[in-house]
Amino acid sequence: MKFTMDIPVGVITAGEFQTVEAVKSMAIALENAGVAACYVTDHPAPSAEWLHANGHDAIDPFVALSAVAAHTTKLMLHTNILVMAYRNPFLTAKAAASLQVLSGGRFILGAGAGYQTVEFAALGVDFHKRGKLFDEAIDTIHMAWNGGVVVKEGMGFNAIGNEPRPVPQIKPPIWIGGGSPAAVKRAALRGDGWSPFFAAPTMTAANQESGIHTVQQLGENIVQAQEMRAEAGRAGPFDVAIGSRTKLDYKSRETADKYIESVHELAAVGVTWVMVEAPHPSRQAYIENVKWFGEEVIARL
Repeated sequence: MKFTMDIPVGVITAGEFQTVEAVKSMAIALENAGVAACYVTDHPAPSAEWLHANGHDAIDPFVALSAVAAHTTKLMLHTNILVMAYRNPFLTAKAAASLQVLSGGRFILGAGAGYQTVEFAALGVDFHKRGKLFDEAIDTIHMAWNGGVVVKEGMGFNAIGNEPRPVPQIKPPIWIGGGSPAAVKRAALRGDGWSPFFAAPTMTAANQESGIHTVQQLGENIVQAQEMRAEAGRAGPFDVAIGSRTKLDYKSRETADKYIESVHELAAVGVTWVMVEAPHPSRQAYIENVKWFGEEVIARL
C-alpha cells in the first residue's frame, strides 16, 4: 500500500504555507516520512460563497507541484483533482508533460469532471458539457503525449497539423476522480486508475450522491472496472486511491492501530493507494503530524 498526502499550499495563513521555504520543509518532511506522493487540488475561480463557508483555497497545481519537485527526489506529484474541462487539452498536456520531464517522471494526473457551476461559468465553460469535454480532453492529451503531428477537431479547438512538445518518455498515469457510474467507466476505459471518495454529510448534495458509501460498494465497483478493462483488452497497472473513513488524532498508538486495520480492509477489496489529509493548524504542526504518520502507520505497514 502507498500513501498520497495533502500538502496544504493553498492555506493563506501569512508566512506559514505559501512560501518557498514552507513548501521545501513540508515536501522534505513528506519524503522523509516515506509518503509516496503529495497532492494538491484545482480551483482557479471558486464560488465565494463556497470558499467562505466550508471550501478551501488552492494555488495553481502545476506551479505548486513544480516547487515540490525542485526540493525532492522521490516524492511523486499528484493532482487531486485537476478539472479537465477548465483548460484547453493541449495546455493541460503541455503543463503535465513539462512537469513529468522536469521531475524525472514523478507526475500523477488525477483528473475529474468538476462540480461547481459558478466556477464553470467564470471560466466560460458549459457545465452541462463537462463529461464530453472530459473524455475529449483525455483522448487529446494522449495524442499530444504520443509525439508527432496531431490532427483533431474538438468541441472548442481545431488542430490541423500541430506538434505538441515536450513528449514525455513515460506518460503520466491518469487517475479518474469521482464515484459515479460514469466515473467508474471512464476510469476503466480511459484511465490508469480510479480515485473515488467516501460520501460525508458535510459534502454538497451532488458529491454525496456520487460518493462511495461502503467498502463493499467500493469493492464491487473495483471488480466492475477490472471487468470492463478486460473486456476492452486494456492491460497494465490500474491503481485505486481513496481515503480511509477511520480518522486519526495523530497522538496515540491506539488510533494508529484502528487506522491500519482500515487500510488492510481497503487493500482487501483492491485499493492500492490511500489518500491522507494531515491536520495543519500551523506548518510545524503539519510537519510533526507527517513525521508521526510515517513512524506510526507507514513504518508498521
